[in-house]
Amino acid sequence: MKKTIALSLLLTVAFLGTAQVEEQPAPPYISTIQFKGITAQSQLPIIRLGERLQLSFDALNGEEADYYYVIEHFNFDWTPSDLSKGEYLNGFDEVRIETYENSLNTLQIFSHYSLRIPNRETRGITKSGNYLISILDDDGYLIFSRKFMVIENIVGVAVDIKRSRDLKYIKEKQSVQFTINSPTLQLINPKQNVKTLVLQNSNLKTAITDLKPQYTIGTELIYRYDKESSFWGGNEFLSFDNKDVRGASNGVRKVDLNDLYENYLFTDIARKDRPYTYNPDINGNFVVRNINAQNQNIEAEYVVIHFALQYFEDIGDKELHIYGNFNNWTIDGSTYLQYDEYTASYRVSRLFKQGFYNYKYVLVDRDGSVDEGAISGNFWQTENDYTVLVYYRDLGARYDRIIGMGQANSSTITNN
Repeated sequence: MKKTIALSLLLTVAFLGTAQVEEQPAPPYISTIQFKGITAQSQLPIIRLGERLQLSFDALNGEEADYYYVIEHFNFDWTPSDLSKGEYLNGFDEVRIETYENSLNTLQIFSHYSLRIPNRETRGITKSGNYLISILDDDGYLIFSRKFMVIENIVGVAVDIKRSRDLKYIKEKQSVQFTINSPTLQLINPKQNVKTLVLQNSNLKTAITDLKPQYTIGTELIYRYDKESSFWGGNEFLSFDNKDVRGASNGVRKVDLNDLYENYLFTDIARKDRPYTYNPDINGNFVVRNINAQNQNIEAEYVVIHFALQYFEDIGDKELHIYGNFNNWTIDGSTYLQYDEYTASYRVSRLFKQGFYNYKYVLVDRDGSVDEGAISGNFWQTENDYTVLVYYRDLGARYDRIIGMGQANSSTITNN
């Protein structure tokens, strides 16, 4: 515990030194991190004060190690807030994750850890705002971290999705327009004190954060931007479903068994220059499931999934990667596709826990920027989820509250 507390202090110092905090990706032996609120299957939980938070992950090293968690509060721009832990946490953290189970009847041995908040030690979060939960090992080393948000229901947020007014991108982009209605709370100096976060498919890496209200009507703040609030439409996600690990099903072409089960997916092709086709998806998310298991958490197999993409354009010094919420939209070595001359395709093999997964292929530049439409294309018709969060810091306040949330889906997109 002393090591953990010391590490927490070091983390705080590091945050102060580096200003904005970034999420720490998990090491290879930590897999299938599921982080969600009551219902949403997402890696970015947005919960209301008093609601439950759930985090689970698998450790594939079979060591039954001890892991601890630390919760920190942050401002809108992910710099540390001025609140002490006792001001935003009822109870305490820096304690061991007590609930874990070992895998049952699986070829890959793993331990499944799960954490719920509130719990006996951390009885609740008392302030809204941005949060980071960090998972530490027994020696106090940071294993991985994830961001989440806690909101209050004070203002109403009406969100509309529109086609872009820019003729250059009218077939490719979707614009988010919204109105904030605050009948009970007077929003003083809103251009300075009110900030908004606009998300597409719960992906913080593509969020829009710099919008100011254009004008005010009564108790309403109006945001009617076009270019400034637009996202690339993208395309519907590709998917595979290996809930029956022994049989080829949705997206799976071939099944093999070596040390672990191996699933070979059908070879994908570029969709950029092909007509848009609606295909139901879950907007990049995933669901762990095994139809032959009673307890999905410990009986779902780990399977080597083989991806293949035929893409004939010259990518220069850029890279092709698979992309999705299965690893919190992270680009790393496990997502990199390498060209195979024998099959004239780009290939990668990666370990996935049994279930239904969304993914897409993206082009990544050397500076780390991700082009989601280079392979899949961008279409204004694409179905996407959008979320708008409203932050407010009153005069003299020491932290940014999240006072409202609005959501919309582009299936209801309209012309301006």
